[in-house]
Amino acid sequence: MIQDISKKLTWLKKNPGILKGIFRGIERETLRIKKNGKFSESLHPKSIGSPLTHKWITTDFAENLLEFVTPTSNNINYLISFLKDLHSFVALKIQNERIWPFSMPYCYDNDTNIKIAQYGISNLGRKKNIYRIGLKNRYGNLINTISGVHYNFSLPLNFWMHSKEQNQKDVVSSGYLNLIRNYYRFGWIIPYLFGSSPAIPSHFLQNTKKKYQFKKNKENIFYLPWSTSLRISDIGYTSTKIIDLNIMFNDLNSYLKSLKKALTTPYKKFVDIGLKDKNGNFQQLNTNILQLENELYTQIRPKRTTRNGETLIEALNSRGIEYVEIRSLDINPFSPIGINKNQILLLDLFLIWCALIDAPKMNKSDFLFTTKNWEKIIFEGRKPNQKIYINQKNEKKTLVEIGETIFKDLNKIAYILDNSENNFLYQKACKKIISFFKNPELTYSAQCLKRFIQTGAKKTGLELSNKYHKIFIERSDRIFYKKFLEEEVKNSHQKQKNIEQEDILSFEDYIKK
Repeated sequence: MIQDISKKLTWLKKNPGILKGIFRGIERETLRIKKNGKFSESLHPKSIGSPLTHKWITTDFAENLLEFVTPTSNNINYLISFLKDLHSFVALKIQNERIWPFSMPYCYDNDTNIKIAQYGISNLGRKKNIYRIGLKNRYGNLINTISGVHYNFSLPLNFWMHSKEQNQKDVVSSGYLNLIRNYYRFGWIIPYLFGSSPAIPSHFLQNTKKKYQFKKNKENIFYLPWSTSLRISDIGYTSTKIIDLNIMFNDLNSYLKSLKKALTTPYKKFVDIGLKDKNGNFQQLNTNILQLENELYTQIRPKRTTRNGETLIEALNSRGIEYVEIRSLDINPFSPIGINKNQILLLDLFLIWCALIDAPKMNKSDFLFTTKNWEKIIFEGRKPNQKIYINQKNEKKTLVEIGETIFKDLNKIAYILDNSENNFLYQKACKKIISFFKNPELTYSAQCLKRFIQTGAKKTGLELSNKYHKIFIERSDRIFYKKFLEEEVKNSHQKQKNIEQEDILSFEDYIKK
């Protein structure tokens, strides 16, 4: 099942410099809530900046669904420091509110009013708003308030390019697609280790066929005894399955062709919703399978920084894959900023490993096979003596066996990285996290579930949100980038005004174009 990469590791050990320049970026989503735990009903505060144009603080689906975006950096400490500054800066501006520490909206009730995010009167702002109206009409309000952490990761060019004669776009894109296929084969390890949504609000199960026998606590929160990340299950945040779109990540051209087809093919369910209501208001951007590329919800996506006026498909087609976006990370409720350093270090190691292992090209049968292991881990990953499929003959090995096999390689990669930096950070992270396999009670999902049963999800969430708010306020006089962030607030409002004043097309023509 797992390829022997000892030769590649030897090559890496001889050439540690090719790992110099790993770049990362973090996007953390989180709900603004009132002190009593209910959803905030206030608009996105102007004192934080314009969500349309602010570089680092925006909104996702709802007005109260914040998104913190770090700059791209090759320095992990800088990323963590910047993310802490963003949280402290916002905490100062919303003294009477808190931020929710979980991915799942356990604070939701029947009276909750979810306001779809607004971005002003420009064509761009209206497009972003209508896209979200489309998400509401297609999948519902509540499901779009589920939050996560996205980890953007790129390897240095020297890692991929071993000859000047090679075509850079083809080689790098092929390498990242290999990494992505391996992430689908083995990436279930991430929700096992770091999944933090073992329970789900009752509202998510009202119109769902229950394949598993859920239990519930006193506050009507449903859970499974060994689940890890219900957020990424088919009752959490999923839309059209990529298997139905024939997206296999085998080569860039076929990936882009499949994605473009999804963006231009009408889908009966969405056609029935209608493009506009009877008053002429847009119900969605279009009636196709996907309104925009971002609607393709997957565990991992190939990405490229776009230029002004350029779509993601155009950018990928022109210049190839630049980085990958990991989307299967729950918010870590035991970290004030939703992620910790050990997670970042482990993700680095695992993604390098995925790049080193040869991944055969996949057909639909292969892809469906990989989903079996994801489902096992998502719904019952911590089950004693849990076994994982190792091939399509239905042969299995225990999770502990497979996990320890993977970590043997990860430890070797950790040694190479640490040796080049003259420290033990990666090795220490490995040593700590590998213990999660033999002792599942150490996993984040087990710790969450224990608190949910003993204390309750809502009460636990409020306790953590108050604790973290205090931490953010106490460090607010030490915000290193405070002046920088205040300046960005002003700049973002001005940028929004400029965009609104520069519009020359009607919205109808803008959408057609």
